[in-house]
Amino acid sequence: MGFLPQDVKFDINLIKKYDKPAPRYTSYPTAAEFSEEVNDDIFKNKILESNERKSPLSLYFHIPFCESACHFCACNVIISKRKEVVEPYLEYLFRDIERTSSLLDKDRKVVQYHWGGGTPNYMNKEQMKSLFEKTKEHFDFDKDAEISIEIDPRFIDREGIFFLRELGFNRLSFGIQDFNPKVQEAVNRIQPEEMIFNVMKWAREAGFESVNIDLIYGLPYQTLETFTDTIEKTIKLNPDRIAVFNFAYVPWLKPLQRNIIEEALPPAQVKLDILKMTIEKLTDAGFVFIGMDHFAKPDDELAVAQRERTLHRNFQGYTTKAGAELFGFGATSISMLYDIYAQNYKKIRDYYQAIDAGRLPTARGVLLNEDDIIRRDVIMKLMCHFRLVKGEIEEAHGIDFDEYFRQEMEELKQLEDDGLIRIYPDRIDVTPAGRLLIRNIAVTFDIYTKAKKEQKFSKAI
Repeated sequence: MGFLPQDVKFDINLIKKYDKPAPRYTSYPTAAEFSEEVNDDIFKNKILESNERKSPLSLYFHIPFCESACHFCACNVIISKRKEVVEPYLEYLFRDIERTSSLLDKDRKVVQYHWGGGTPNYMNKEQMKSLFEKTKEHFDFDKDAEISIEIDPRFIDREGIFFLRELGFNRLSFGIQDFNPKVQEAVNRIQPEEMIFNVMKWAREAGFESVNIDLIYGLPYQTLETFTDTIEKTIKLNPDRIAVFNFAYVPWLKPLQRNIIEEALPPAQVKLDILKMTIEKLTDAGFVFIGMDHFAKPDDELAVAQRERTLHRNFQGYTTKAGAELFGFGATSISMLYDIYAQNYKKIRDYYQAIDAGRLPTARGVLLNEDDIIRRDVIMKLMCHFRLVKGEIEEAHGIDFDEYFRQEMEELKQLEDDGLIRIYPDRIDVTPAGRLLIRNIAVTFDIYTKAKKEQKFSKAI
């Protein structure tokens, strides 16, 4: 049946030809299609409709606060050393929980629970405990739920790691970005090597089931040699998952990045050399290429889900809980239901005002039509499994695949001629050389992005 899911091949000619801007497809339609026409009343009705599906729940909590600014950051964060900002935010978050949970069927179990940010461990222990308990009070958790948290390793000790595990978290994620002191100084994130290895040691001692590490390539002063050292040290850390992100330098969108000296950024060829080395070293070390920028150990749930073709993507990236509907809490969070995506207000003031008015804090979103749902299914299967079985789409949506996607099948012939895919009567397989360019393959089925002349997305590599 073709290639193994984890096969990946670095083909420099294909990368240079196809490395064009494309969405990351954490959703389809993407957030670029969100509009203010989707308001809290529409979202409320869709929540009530979702109860009829009885699908399990995935809950995301956005904690926007950070103690210091990382100059590469593109997240929605608030930099403050004044820890008193947390208490009012939690009060509104609790009201958000109460309001949303009152609309949901109590029989719907939480199978995934995640705190992101910002820096969730910006909160003190009492605050973290109260948020965890408040959620448990209003939602019913599955006994095998994935309960994960992102932490900043600079602001946690052994006791803090053990506290998170005892609280109920079973998965941990933290950013290293780069081990090199010069690179760390340039992006304002100093993390001594000993600190990183201690945090990993404590996580293992505390019994976390899975630990994810984030790295970034394309940062100032990185070279092939320095990032090789970072990859080798990361392999020694022995995490369960590794995400290696491409740094998108967009100071006109993210003012923090103006602190980075553009001349210090590695040139395009060096970035390509770094990517090639990273793929080779991680796969040689036994990590499976999950897709785009993610690697996992063969026995990790992500790798297992990919082999079993149950892997999924949402606004948090790759996930093993394909059937769950995602509810986002806190400023800027995004909820993803079967036929609607809804984003909360980005500014805390607006978020607070909506909750004070007794409304859901929905600022914008998009309603999905039948064509959106079909195309989402196609794009997500390609993104997650590197294989599209036409019969699965036909059975799920009552269409003739080749007829429905007649134009797209014509466009795919060029990709096949270039060796990115193989087209069979019953399926489309992404080749090992095409897997690094999966975004550029998936965009074939994206009617919104293809219709836009101006591309605002990052390049694939």
